Amino acid sequence: MSDKHIDEVTGVSTTGHEWDGIRELDNPMPRWWLWTFYATIVWALAYMVAYPAWPLISTATSGVLGWSSRGELRAELTAAEATRADYAARVAELPVEEILADDALRQFAISAGGAAFRVNCVQCHGSGAAGSAGYPNLNDDEWLWGGTPEDIRTTIAHGVRFDGDDDTRYSEMTAFAEILDREEVAAVAAYVKALSEGGELAGSGAELYADNCASCHGETGKGEPALGAPDLTDAIWLYGSSQAEIAAQIRAPKHGVMPAWQARLGETTVKELAVYVHSLGGGQ
Repeated sequence: MSDKHIDEVTGVSTTGHEWDGIRELDNPMPRWWLWTFYATIVWALAYMVAYPAWPLISTATSGVLGWSSRGELRAELTAAEATRADYAARVAELPVEEILADDALRQFAISAGGAAFRVNCVQCHGSGAAGSAGYPNLNDDEWLWGGTPEDIRTTIAHGVRFDGDDDTRYSEMTAFAEILDREEVAAVAAYVKALSEGGELAGSGAELYADNCASCHGETGKGEPALGAPDLTDAIWLYGSSQAEIAAQIRAPKHGVMPAWQARLGETTVKELAVYVHSLGGGQ
């Protein structure tokens, strides 16, 4: 004979627990819940058979389907590498201008060139390519050696005043401390500053400039990219724009050096860098 307590109101047996005269009904679980629970057990067993599940000493059960997240990742990486190799091959065989004319290829080169820039170029030109004292800003429209895509590629490939490359960009400004006295240097500096700021161009500095500087920087001070001679009429200065800083550069000019990157990075990466730098907004 059962000794279970039966609730008088519902006719359902209780669990046997009682708290302060309150008893808990022992209602059965709903059928839908039970079948769902059983289905999850069956699903778990099927999953363990189909997919990797049980860890072993140095590996795990592989599952009858042979699938793994590592295998899927490996396949995706292989496909991505094949696509990248195809784009890289096209970059290698095309000139920079044709790379820029192909939207998909240009975007690939910008992405790849940006990665190469962050590894090799930020140390001098900065993470935003804005440069600093003695290191050119690559975002503006002022280029010592020309800002066309091919000009940029050539500069990156062969560097500037780099001893290890016979085709490097090369120019040196004369140290005028050996040619002009202090007063004459000051006069030329004042004239050059006036060129930049749109001031009065009269005085002895104009004649001294014409005799000593115009052959490289031009009669109007616009510079000459073929010689690496900067434009003196804008507000962009590598070594400072004050009259004292300009005079110091005239007396004993500083000459920066940029490495030749083609021997280090290869022609493809150099083209990608050229496309990236050109995309920053400067260039021609």
